[in-house]
Amino acid sequence: MRNILVYLGGIAVILVAVVGLYQWFGKPTIKVTPGQQAAAPGAPQEAAKGAPDKVRDDDFVLGSPDAPVTLIEYASLTCPHCARFHTAVLPKFKAEYIDTGKVRLVYRDFPLDGMALRASALARCAGKERFFGFIELLFRRQQAWAASDDAMAALGQVAALGGLTEEDVGACFKDTEILKRIAAQKLEAEQKFNINSTPSFVLNGRKLEDAGSFEDLKKAIDPLLPQAGK
Repeated sequence: MRNILVYLGGIAVILVAVVGLYQWFGKPTIKVTPGQQAAAPGAPQEAAKGAPDKVRDDDFVLGSPDAPVTLIEYASLTCPHCARFHTAVLPKFKAEYIDTGKVRLVYRDFPLDGMALRASALARCAGKERFFGFIELLFRRQQAWAASDDAMAALGQVAALGGLTEEDVGACFKDTEILKRIAAQKLEAEQKFNINSTPSFVLNGRKLEDAGSFEDLKKAIDPLLPQAGK
C-alpha cells in the first residue's frame, strides 16, 4: 500500500478546493449531543419539515421503495457512535422494519474529517452491490484503521478485504468527482436539515433529535406506520 501515499499531496489540494471541506482543518469547539459525535460547523438553515426527502438515483438504499416510512441516516465512517449503530442497532432494526417492508433506509455520507472522506470514497468505488457490505466492514474494523498510526495504509488493508486492489484504491483517491459529490451531500445536509453531528436521522422529512438507539427509532417510527391508526 506504499504507493497510495503518493496520492496524499493531491488529496490535500482536492480537500481545500471542495466546497465546505476547509472547515475540517480547524479546531472548533462543538456542542456534542449525547450519543452523537459532533461535526465541523457549517451554515445550517432551519431543518426541513413535511414530505420525505426525495430518494435519488445515486443514493444507497436498503428496503422496499413502497415502504411507508423513509429514514435517512447521515453518518461518518470515523464516528464511533455510527459504528455502534451499524454493528449493534442496525441488524435488529433491519430485521424488524426494513426486511418487513415498513421502512426504507437511505444512507448518506456526512464525513467529519479527511479519513472519513477517503473511506466514503472507497465504499462508493466498491459499487452499489457491495456498498453496504463494505460499509459494514469499515465500521466493524473502524478502530483498526481510523486509530492507526498509518491510517492510510490500514485503510488500504481494509479495502483489500473488501475486494479492492491497490490500483482500485489509488484510482478512487484520485477521483475528484466522487470527493466533490460527497462534499456536496454533506453541505446539503447542513443547509437543508441542520445536520451537525453523526449519526443523525431524518424521518419522513423531519430531523429526529437524540435518536440512535433501537428504542428511539421505534418510538418515532411506529406512529407513522399504517396500522398505527387502526
